Amino acid sequence: MEILMNISSWIFLFIGSFLCISGGIGILRFPDFYTRMHVVGVTETLATVMILIGLMLQNPGGLVILKLIMILLMTFLISPTASHALAKAARNNNLMPVLDKHENN
Repeated sequence: MEILMNISSWIFLFIGSFLCISGGIGILRFPDFYTRMHVVGVTETLATVMILIGLMLQNPGGLVILKLIMILLMTFLISPTASHALAKAARNNNLMPVLDKHENN
């Protein structure tokens, strides 16, 4: 049973790490603020969930899991709010998204 917990924990940690790296690549590859902000918001939330689940499986103690769940809940509350505030501030300052240059108007 302990071997299964370790394997599943490492799988969650690996997936979370992969999502963090793919989010970093997305920041470099996407063309404008809004798409970059979207990739950061999505990957940060999902990668955090995966890494925290992996950490919960590594240490199944009661107090540690409670602290990790609190971190998870705070991430779910703060990340979308911060993304929304950033997008709204950018929109209020007239930062327009980059549209496809090949689009016929």
